[in-house]
Amino acid sequence: MKFLDDDRFLGGIHNYERQLAKLLALLLAIVIGFAVLELVVESSLKIARFQPDWFDGDLIKLLDRLLMIFIALEVLQNVTAYLRDQVVQIELVLLTAMTAVARKVIVLPPGTESKPQLMAGFGVIVVGLAAAYWLVKWARRDQQSA
Repeated sequence: MKFLDDDRFLGGIHNYERQLAKLLALLLAIVIGFAVLELVVESSLKIARFQPDWFDGDLIKLLDRLLMIFIALEVLQNVTAYLRDQVVQIELVLLTAMTAVARKVIVLPPGTESKPQLMAGFGVIVVGLAAAYWLVKWARRDQQSA
């Protein structure tokens, strides 16, 4: 029953977590690559066809997809930071969350401004994430100076 020894068992779990993180990072990298390729091809085709309808909602869709790729890249950075340091980088997670909320605000459909609860909710989320990020940075600064 040496396998159930605490150190050996925890080492096995740790190794399993690392392998899963590597697999997820590889899968995410592949998905990001295909998303970028699809975005480039579709945008190139629109430009080549001289389609002047960028402002009928297609521009918002383009921005949405572009921001989704940036968010996926940030998630990939989170996974690789975990693999490198063996800790979750809370600053990266908060920045990813702020980017995701910004994406939702940027691509809000027309007419959303008439929903004050939704707009107030986004405001609360943004302020909360910004405050959390500031607190983490402040705590790290105090920790480094001590």
